[in-house]
Amino acid sequence: MSTTDARQQTRLLVQTAAAVCEDKKGQDTRILELDPVDSGLADFFLITSAQNDRQAVAIADEIEYRLKNEHGIYAHSVEGRRQGEWILLDYVDFVVHVFLAERRAFYDIERLRKSARPLTPAELDAELTASLSEKTEETRSKVEKSADEKPVAKKAAAKKPAVKKSEAAKAEPVKAETEKLAPTKAEPKKAVVKAAAKKAAVKVPAKKAVAKKVAAKKTVAKKAAVKKAVATKTPAKKTTAKKAAAKPAAKKPAAKKAVVKKAAVKKAVAKKTVAKKTVLKKAVTKKAVAKKTVAKKVVAKKSAKKVAVKAPAKKAVTKKSAVKKAVAKKAIAKKSVKPAPKKSVAKKTAAKKVAAKKPAAKKATKKSR
Repeated sequence: MSTTDARQQTRLLVQTAAAVCEDKKGQDTRILELDPVDSGLADFFLITSAQNDRQAVAIADEIEYRLKNEHGIYAHSVEGRRQGEWILLDYVDFVVHVFLAERRAFYDIERLRKSARPLTPAELDAELTASLSEKTEETRSKVEKSADEKPVAKKAAAKKPAVKKSEAAKAEPVKAETEKLAPTKAEPKKAVVKAAAKKAAVKVPAKKAVAKKVAAKKTVAKKAAVKKAVATKTPAKKTTAKKAAAKPAAKKPAAKKAVVKKAAVKKAVAKKTVAKKTVLKKAVTKKAVAKKTVAKKVVAKKSAKKVAVKAPAKKAVTKKSAVKKAVAKKAIAKKSVKPAPKKSVAKKTAAKKVAAKKPAAKKATKKSR
């Protein structure tokens, strides 16, 4: 395979990958045709953006699936599939980058590869169709030239033996005339005349046979020319038949692509429905959890209020019980203290009075002295 054919093949592969990106709703899909200086790295970069990691993984999986089924090509290496922030598919001749929008803005590969020629998928399709049409025109012109050259060469080759035959046919009657004239000049005898007559009678049917042979050869030449014309027409018919056969063959891949697209759409719809169901389930569970938490908070508030109401009541009860206990203790203390007899009290008071009078009397005696 020549370099142009290989480059054309890579362009077709990049075109299918870009179509997958468009089908899977990839955003801002760009193709970078790298400078020949960077051709050791790759010929093309295909860059697209996804809204989330699931979409990025789906785009990468679909690109691998389509290239494997339609072209029989596998990725040399795949990186970043687990995180889903930047998935890289290396196909040696071209590299696919599937970014999240934030990561793409952060790394900015377009800025790093300023020497590359940026292309959109539509521009790549237009270039491919133009190159394919040029190729078909070249092949058609070559076929037409070869078809025109072959009949001319065959006609020239057919003319040469026809000329030789005509020269031979012309030479034969001349010989016959010379043979006729020879006996007349020599004036032979009657036997010689009879022999000449016999020879002339023999040569007349010979001439007829020669004329028949020439006519037969002409008919053979005509048939050969007709066959050549038919042979030149048959390749054209074959090419038309091949084109007619190629049209349904071209329709078949289109039908297959349509089937694949329908299957992809069905899968996408199924995935969306599953995602919606999961989202609804999550929303329902969140609502249920929120309701339970609200109910728990309400119960906790009510219990707190009850506790707050019961606390002063408990305090009042405890105060009452404390007062009752104090009163009971006082009563018990009063009961335990026995009242002193009245006589002893009177004696004590009298003794106190006497004791009080004695120092007064002593003072009075001292003064008198």
